[in-house]
Amino acid sequence: MLKADQEHYSGVDSLDRAIVAELRRDGRLTNQELAARVGLTPAPCLRRVRRLEADGVITGYAAIVDPAALGRGFEVIVNADLVMNDRAAVDAFESRIVAMDEVVELRRMFGLPDYVMRVRVRDLDAYERWLIDSLMGDPAIARVDSRMTIKVLKSPGAE
Repeated sequence: MLKADQEHYSGVDSLDRAIVAELRRDGRLTNQELAARVGLTPAPCLRRVRRLEADGVITGYAAIVDPAALGRGFEVIVNADLVMNDRAAVDAFESRIVAMDEVVELRRMFGLPDYVMRVRVRDLDAYERWLIDSLMGDPAIARVDSRMTIKVLKSPGAE
């Protein structure tokens, strides 16, 4: 498929991509600043942003925060397998995990592991307490494997 065909097919053209790229870098840009950066006048730029929002290309705006400043500077990637994968067990497990403040991301996977979660806590001691008291005590858990983050080199929102 040619580039022009891809842009037409997806409904997002190069100007839309430029708008999205600028907003990903700085979601607080005024419409006037955004328009100047992408080479449009303000009115058509605003129409495009509103269309991208309405079409679900832009799904929201968020502040990027320093987790350490909030007492959550220690990140662990946790792989978890369940004892049983029937619908009731899966739904109950997911509800419990999603409700945990320490879990900032939860992904159900194809194959193994069943789940990958990103956990943020204050430090290693806090992680050990959470792991033993909250996760390992869950009757649905068959196996857990933890990976400690040494340094984040690239992250969503930090582009």
